[in-house]
Amino acid sequence: MINRLTPATRVTFATVVILGSLFAWRLYGLQGLPAATTLQAQEIEKIVRDYLLKNPEVVAESLAALERKRENAQAAAAQTALAQYQVQLYNDSEAPVGGNPRGDVTIVEFFDYRCGYCRRVHPAVANVLQKDAKVRIIYKEFPILGPPSVLAARAALASRAQGKYLAFHTALMSGGGSFSEAEILKEAASVGLDAERLKKDMASPELEKIIEKNHALAQALNIRGTPAFIVGKRLVPGAMEEADLAALVQETRAGK
Repeated sequence: MINRLTPATRVTFATVVILGSLFAWRLYGLQGLPAATTLQAQEIEKIVRDYLLKNPEVVAESLAALERKRENAQAAAAQTALAQYQVQLYNDSEAPVGGNPRGDVTIVEFFDYRCGYCRRVHPAVANVLQKDAKVRIIYKEFPILGPPSVLAARAALASRAQGKYLAFHTALMSGGGSFSEAEILKEAASVGLDAERLKKDMASPELEKIIEKNHALAQALNIRGTPAFIVGKRLVPGAMEEADLAALVQETRAGK
């Protein structure tokens, strides 16, 4: 999971922006003003400063309101994007599918095999699929952590030709190492894949097109890190607990 700011970081950043703006106004905003106006402006600045020192919670409240506004805007944009890209999300014949192909609720997961958060959340996703027989999952290979990630994604997509994607996906999520070609092929052999055939299939230019398409879709949905989940009308960036994912499935099933 990358490119995410914690609430504390966002508050600190916003505070720096506010203080920086006040400093710049004080430094440059008074230049060229008549003396009387300058004095008046300085008095206003003192009043504002004194008020903020006596009522620092005002800054916190303003930052919280700004954060809520930002989150609401992002949620609205996500809803619009999800509605616009329904076909690419749910009817892509090239995207691997797990769980119940005819399930009444679909989870779409964007992931990278080398992402620690993706690997950590994998058992939770697997448990939800095991416990709820009416859930379908669509896997979106989204390698963003360098060439080894791309290599693993190509191998996983190539394994579809031998009908072993799901087993290989689990092996790659559960394994370790540097994801070199040798290690990936070793994992492939461990789940019954023909490693030599897989290596040849990995060279197909069609696989690169699939990965590029997933990247374009992620960009359109403003997905900047992994993992990211889409369930119903909700886009959830970041790892999820099993209970939270299961609850989101139930809410979607209930039409909430």
